[in-house]
Amino acid sequence: MRNYFIYMITNTKYWVLYIWVTNNLERRLYEHKNKIFKWFSSKYNLNKLVYFEEYWEIESAIIREKELKKWRREKKIDLIESKNIFWKDLSENWNY
Repeated sequence: MRNYFIYMITNTKYWVLYIWVTNNLERRLYEHKNKIFKWFSSKYNLNKLVYFEEYWEIESAIIREKELKKWRREKKIDLIESKNIFWKDLSENWNY
């Protein structure tokens, strides 16, 4: 069985919240932090993981991702702060 994740990353100024889905959260954060690809996240220096959820089915993860993307910024902030009140980088101690 495979795991899937929806995640939110931001930059040090917290200006932008980026939401996406992946089947390998550690690899994806490595790609963001090292600007491996010229994605939206590279342009805005989005490299701080502030929220994620895990799913067993890709369909469920994609449905949730689409739901979160429709939310207003204030609601996204409330969700982040319900699990990560200080906006700590949840990936800061990961060994890539």
